[in-house]
Amino acid sequence: MAAFTAKDVQALREKTGVGMMECKKALVEAEGDMEKANEILKERGLATQQKKSSRVAAEGVVVAYNDKANKVGVLVEVNCETDFVAKNPQFVELANKIAKTVADKDPADVDALLKETVSGEDATVEAAVQELFLAIRENMKVRRFARVEGIVETYIHAGGSVGVMVQFDTDDATAAKDEFVAMGKNIAMQIAAMSPEYLSESDISAEELAKMKNITVESALNKPDSLPKPLLKKVFDKVLADKSWSDEDVAAYEEQKNNKFLFNFLSKEGIAKLAEVAVSLKETFVNDVIFGKAVDGRVAKQIKEICLLNQPFVRTDLFDGNVAGYVADVAKKLGADIKVTGFTRFQRGEGIEKKADNFAAEIASMVK
Repeated sequence: MAAFTAKDVQALREKTGVGMMECKKALVEAEGDMEKANEILKERGLATQQKKSSRVAAEGVVVAYNDKANKVGVLVEVNCETDFVAKNPQFVELANKIAKTVADKDPADVDALLKETVSGEDATVEAAVQELFLAIRENMKVRRFARVEGIVETYIHAGGSVGVMVQFDTDDATAAKDEFVAMGKNIAMQIAAMSPEYLSESDISAEELAKMKNITVESALNKPDSLPKPLLKKVFDKVLADKSWSDEDVAAYEEQKNNKFLFNFLSKEGIAKLAEVAVSLKETFVNDVIFGKAVDGRVAKQIKEICLLNQPFVRTDLFDGNVAGYVADVAKKLGADIKVTGFTRFQRGEGIEKKADNFAAEIASMVK
């Protein structure tokens, strides 16, 4: 067996990021050959990676890359198992390299991205992930990316928990101005904080609007205290006429019917009966002008919440109005035409079901 020293073990560790004992074992097996030991560690790492690939990776980072010279913007989400690894400088560096690779290579999807060579390097993205796994020993996945061409501004919130990319239609001279860049960041921060689903009302399909309206109708009927007073009176009248309330609820109603806090004096069963009656009167109510206006008002309020341009702009210190008004105000001050044409928002781990560890059960199984 070829001899090797503690310095050789340290050198292999520095090269691979793998623990000292693993490096020593690899050098023993490789009979002191540094390159062979490195290959052994890679092989072992890949085998371990396969074992760990089923573990839930819901932590990680969202990173952005904005190549303004070539007008390309990118968001990438790379996941790992723990928040500790998500803050690892090597992990974050790799995520940023992957984002640049997406910008440069324009892959069709994640599978194609993994086969691309990392920009400025010789290894593929897949190999780079595997190489980092040797050091980190956690399941890592390039989950998704978005790439757009044109004028964009990006924003990363809280170290990569949320990433936003906003697309604009304007001229290059305007896009280069500090005021435009500041506006773009403010809108991106709005998206990060308020999580809109659509750009504007025109992006909501007729089917979605109809669904939203129907849900609003059902919600109003099942929450009778929110009904317009004339309609609520009809519900009260029917409940009393049908004698479907308890004596206690009837007495509470008679005593408190002029009190705006009336529902605080009714039993849960009494309120449930009101909702039941309101639902039974649905056909009558949906054709009522007052009810229709109330529903339309609530739908309009929802649209203001889910459509970016309709949302109240959160930076009231800069502008008092909605986001569309803020954009128009900045455009007027710059003497330019500016339109927001789209946005992408990635929230780290959204949609990934995290495993709930049952430590008591795990310990119990270990002592059996």
